[in-house]
Amino acid sequence: MTPVSEAEAPKPEEQSETLGSFLLFLIKLALVVLIFRSFIFSPFSIPSESMLPRLMNGDYLVAAKWPYGYSDYSLPFSAPLIPGRLFADQPERGDVVIFKHPIDNTDYIKRVIGLPGDTVAMRGGQLFINGEPVAKQRIEDFVIPVSPNTDCAWAAVRETDGEGGEQCRYARFRETLPSGRSYDILDFGPTPQDDYGPRIVPEGTIFVMGDNRDNSQDSRFPAMPGGGVGLVPQENLVGRASAIMWSTDGSAEWIKPWTWFTAARWSRIGDGL
Repeated sequence: MTPVSEAEAPKPEEQSETLGSFLLFLIKLALVVLIFRSFIFSPFSIPSESMLPRLMNGDYLVAAKWPYGYSDYSLPFSAPLIPGRLFADQPERGDVVIFKHPIDNTDYIKRVIGLPGDTVAMRGGQLFINGEPVAKQRIEDFVIPVSPNTDCAWAAVRETDGEGGEQCRYARFRETLPSGRSYDILDFGPTPQDDYGPRIVPEGTIFVMGDNRDNSQDSRFPAMPGGGVGLVPQENLVGRASAIMWSTDGSAEWIKPWTWFTAARWSRIGDGL
């Protein structure tokens, strides 16, 4: 082995310069990631079943940050650096939005149902907007496999799937807003939250609901930590859900790399919202 001569060995100045260049690269990379996540797209995870059937526990989605403008809530840790709301825009009915809970500041995801000036009500599980019933049609049942992160709620029919596993069957309906926009919901049957309002949505707020109507703490409930969200201030909007970038049934284990693939719900990856 040929020894390195003094002439070939890195000088302290060169080592310092190399380290400085590397640190500068890391700082630039961090800034690019920060800007991208704050103003363009940001990842979010779904930790509950309040948005079934569209979103499942274990879904990881990407949200567009620009559609409704930017505020402190757009930044990591809600850093108080943006005065008011820049480039503010209002969501449309039917948008799936991510927002900060008005009390505990955690991320929530729901569907926009009512805009400022709208009158929202529910009677016997039927949604009304501005006094008119929203079209609601019974469609085929929603079936979802039982997995480590998904179990049957109280209204589901638990059954075998024919392959040695179990699945949950729910009654599914399709709602169609006055604009013609449609989406699927679950309805467990008569519950106390099936009757609400009428309530006029104040200026600067939105009325949101979960698609899993009887398993969602949404604008029908007063805002409280870990619970209902009440009428959501538009300044709390973080972004609009855009696409599912990963989905897992919760069976993966870090020490077993092959389970990272067997746990994936491959058919959901890339689905637009």
